[in-house]
Amino acid sequence: MSMRPRDIGRAWVLGLLLCGAASVLAGVKDVRKQIEASMLVTGSVTIEPDGSVGKLEVDQREKLPEAVAGLVDKAAATWKFEPILVDGAARRGKARMSLRVVANKLPDGDYQVALTGGYFGDDAITPEERQQRADSVRGLKLRAPMFPEDAARMGARGTVYLVVKVERDGTVGDVIAEQVNLEIVGDERQMQQMRNLLSKAALIAAKKWKFQPPSEGGSVDAPFWLVRVPVDYRFATDKTVGYGEWQVYVPGPRATAPWMQSEQEGMGAPDAMIAGGVYEVGKGRRLLTPLSG
Repeated sequence: MSMRPRDIGRAWVLGLLLCGAASVLAGVKDVRKQIEASMLVTGSVTIEPDGSVGKLEVDQREKLPEAVAGLVDKAAATWKFEPILVDGAARRGKARMSLRVVANKLPDGDYQVALTGGYFGDDAITPEERQQRADSVRGLKLRAPMFPEDAARMGARGTVYLVVKVERDGTVGDVIAEQVNLEIVGDERQMQQMRNLLSKAALIAAKKWKFQPPSEGGSVDAPFWLVRVPVDYRFATDKTVGYGEWQVYVPGPRATAPWMQSEQEGMGAPDAMIAGGVYEVGKGRRLLTPLSG
């Protein structure tokens, strides 16, 4: 689906800062081609016993661009999920959803809009709601990482998507920075340096975190649990992107770890998670058809 430039607004031009002086302009040319404008769309789906979507509810639909709302409606009509089984019988159920919608600029000046990531499940709820759950991993002591001075001097902004291996006593057994999306443009060397600085700080902080393992539910006896925790790096003076507004960034490469391999299927997209939340891997509803429809 495509949109006219006015639908994206000034976000594409003003949403990314340039790192460095004119001497790096040649080096940022290729990086600029990677720029995406995106937003997270949240809501819920009612999953019928056969796995089809019986009802789609989009949060604050009135705040979304018409093309985005239409894209979600069209895709949802084609979705089919793995049936929800209760005592061996398929049942109707409801799942929260979080979708990543991305707009890429076309040569003619329009924008191609597509769904690039999604997460469906009980974990796609607010952090306050999640803290009341006893069948999911909950965060207890998640002290925010320090903003690295070198990264701050470079003007680095972005989001680090962590995957944390939670041991049975609630401590962190291992952690990996799965992806780092930046909201600033430099040459490839500068981009990698900023990703390294932000991810290193997030990893150091995460290794000291403490979680509450589930006390009930199907995963209570698991040897360990994997959770995703997105970490935002922002300046106090930065304008917060509101729901239904475009956020402009350069997506980073996606990494993995040996202890994640058996969990890859159905993990969902890291950048479909909302910062500030703790998302247990494996709790999401499995979509059997393409997300984009």
